[in-house]
Amino acid sequence: MGVIVIVAYRPKAGQDEMLKQLVQAHVPILRGEGLTTERAPLILRTKDGSILEIFEWKSTESITQAHNNKIVNELWDKFHTACNYIAPSQIPEFKDLFAAFEPVNW
Repeated sequence: MGVIVIVAYRPKAGQDEMLKQLVQAHVPILRGEGLTTERAPLILRTKDGSILEIFEWKSTESITQAHNNKIVNELWDKFHTACNYIAPSQIPEFKDLFAAFEPVNW
């Protein structure tokens, strides 16, 4: 059974464009490695400029496999250069009953 996750990225100074490119490549690379479903990811921007990515892993085992995958780890290393991962609870909009975000259509 699939596992849907919400990942929040806060871009580092001057890294907005790099983060954009990485998020665009993220799920296609995971999918190419057989780790995610065909469900299209949702990419959203918060009021403070953070990016939310919502996507579906094939299974919890797929998540473990990703952490042991050279291609995925190389991509994730680039994410560490471009952004900080933050807990979704740190996104102010999630305090609202109906959290609203800007859809990103790169």
